[in-house]
Amino acid sequence: MFLKNTHIDFGKPLSATDADMLGPEGAAHAQNYLSHRDGHRPTPLLALPGLSQALGVASIHVKDEGHRLGLGSFKALGGAYAVARLVLDEASTRLGRAVDMAELQTPEVRAVAATMTFACATDGNHGRSVAQGAQLVGARSVISVHSGVSAERVAAIARYGAEMVRVEGTYDDSVAEAARVATENGWTIVSDTAWPGYERIPGLVMQGYTALVREALQQLPEVPTHVFVQCGVGGIAAAVAAHLALELGENRPVFTVVDPARAACMFEAARAGRPVAVAHAEPTVMAMLECYEPSPIAWRILSRLADGFMTVEDADAIAVMNRLARPAAGDPAIVSGESGGAGLAGLIAALSDPEAKEALGLDETARVFVINTEGATDPQRYEELVGIAPDKVGHRMETSA
Repeated sequence: MFLKNTHIDFGKPLSATDADMLGPEGAAHAQNYLSHRDGHRPTPLLALPGLSQALGVASIHVKDEGHRLGLGSFKALGGAYAVARLVLDEASTRLGRAVDMAELQTPEVRAVAATMTFACATDGNHGRSVAQGAQLVGARSVISVHSGVSAERVAAIARYGAEMVRVEGTYDDSVAEAARVATENGWTIVSDTAWPGYERIPGLVMQGYTALVREALQQLPEVPTHVFVQCGVGGIAAAVAAHLALELGENRPVFTVVDPARAACMFEAARAGRPVAVAHAEPTVMAMLECYEPSPIAWRILSRLADGFMTVEDADAIAVMNRLARPAAGDPAIVSGESGGAGLAGLIAALSDPEAKEALGLDETARVFVINTEGATDPQRYEELVGIAPDKVGHRMETSA
């Protein structure tokens, strides 16, 4: 399904708060953090000339976040960054002076971090980032997961020293429970979704995501004309849309938000003209996008900047996983997890829908940018869906060397 954005706020400027958080200055803060992370390097930007030709567009470029900071997901940029910023805030208060990122590993700052506990709910990747961030600074983390999160993803979070808590129900149930327990215990909740009175920390998580957009703009041979980004609660889509708009102004690309059909909370918000909670249905294979209520910050941004909203089916996502693992001639093999290729699935679906294709101006001149938001963060599930172990795709060890 496809909807053109007809919201009354479409085309209006971002609020000053959102522009400050996600514009050039905010991205510079995120980049400064990354400059102090051991092992950080920009993730690859990969051209897909074979697929571009097959689909009838000028070019497709994929930002491959499967290589990000050992976590294999763009989420590595968000939760860990927010934890670092919050530790610096607390250290500045307690030490009575401004403390900057270069001091994060000093004994004084680590002593402050050791007294802090960070909590969140997660489908998998955000929790790994928060847990990794807490471990890096010497803090404690308590991560809540709902009943649908696989044992392999739980174990991947626990490896970073997190205490794991199982919550019955959906992702949204785990968000509510994590917030309740954190409030009772005086912990700091690091959520990637907002609610009334709680926006700064989700804003910091989104600010961390701007780093990948900044990298992409430096790597792309030309500014893209079209961007398709997948949407859970909306943080990544809103961060990408906002940073592109603030950096490129009138030259910003046509931006499309892509939801799983079984958890289409942002699509339904666009249809209703306001944030709404959607009914829980059969779980989507796109587990990292299985969210039933959008983040108010993300909606506020996307109602202004998204040109279109669309949904893709589970079969579309699985087909993209397989297509990237077994690429067209001339294209690199890419390991894309269940949610990783949803943006590309949106492009393919839009090109086969005459209404969407016309509304978005997709033609043979289109230069498309998409993000592979995750690699095989659950290798067993990946092999079930693709029929190849992720480490065997395209002789990955040789091609990534």
